[in-house]
Amino acid sequence: MVKLSVIVPFYNVQQYAPDTLRSLKANAREDFEFILVDDCSRDGTPEILARAERELPGAVYVRHEQNGGLATARNTGIDRARGTYLTFLDGDDWLAPGYFPQLVEAMDELGCDFIRTDHVQCTARSRTVNRVPVGRRNVVMDPREAILPADRSTSVDYAYAWAGVYHRRLVDKGLLHFTHGLRTAEDRPWIWKLHREAESFAAVSMLGVFYRRGVASSLTQIGDVRQLDFIRAFDQVVAETAEDRDADQLLPKAVRTYCAIISHHLGSIERFEPAVAKKLKSMSAAALRRMPQDVLDEALDSMDLQRATKLRRLRRRPASAGAAA
Repeated sequence: MVKLSVIVPFYNVQQYAPDTLRSLKANAREDFEFILVDDCSRDGTPEILARAERELPGAVYVRHEQNGGLATARNTGIDRARGTYLTFLDGDDWLAPGYFPQLVEAMDELGCDFIRTDHVQCTARSRTVNRVPVGRRNVVMDPREAILPADRSTSVDYAYAWAGVYHRRLVDKGLLHFTHGLRTAEDRPWIWKLHREAESFAAVSMLGVFYRRGVASSLTQIGDVRQLDFIRAFDQVVAETAEDRDADQLLPKAVRTYCAIISHHLGSIERFEPAVAKKLKSMSAAALRRMPQDVLDEALDSMDLQRATKLRRLRRRPASAGAAA
């Protein structure tokens, strides 16, 4: 029996993949499998992974013939996974030795649908500890109760798929797959669905994942049209939350977060290519007009004056062709 399946997508990360793979080897166990999904890399990553399949205990190498993006690569791994528990790692991040055995032990003890963990953010030589925004630790809770309040950072804002571990029953219920084809913000609809529909979760104070920021090939560093998928992702969050039995309570959080993300992208618009920057403005304006307007008004009233003014001005922007997400 496979106890833990670790799903690791890779795309053009030949510089970092060896560190990732070494950290997996330092976490290997007889009942662990590592599903290495190459998303049609065009550098030396496939050769590195082919060698890892021979040398890393429990390695399963899968290669995409076409690039599908992180969400699709993770779904490939989920479909191949055989473990009782599943977790994720990105191909340019790494782990502390012995982290996965501790994670499995926590799941065995708590018996919940999923666990969320802290992580270390690594930017060049800087190291910063990021905590799950959940106060209670090592206690099984209802995930719905961790969505609110609307005006504070909560568990749905800490959307990193690799910061946790998930029971196979979530796969069986259709809750663990990502929205196919999303190129960015793929973890936002995913984390919201988990918190709305799973039955139990816990937060634990474990530091074992090292998240590498500032990677040149990362979509967070590239200002091309793929970044605009955040609009499709948050449209999905708002639409699905609007159908929830507690929509009146949860929608303000979803809409306010959407507004905050739009404001964030507009605040760094200079990193986008000119044509993409123009499209960002028109698509964001259309997105604001699609939101429930009464909920949007309340969200804007609750935000600081500078952001709220900018978003209100954007909402009044004339509609243009091609503005739909």
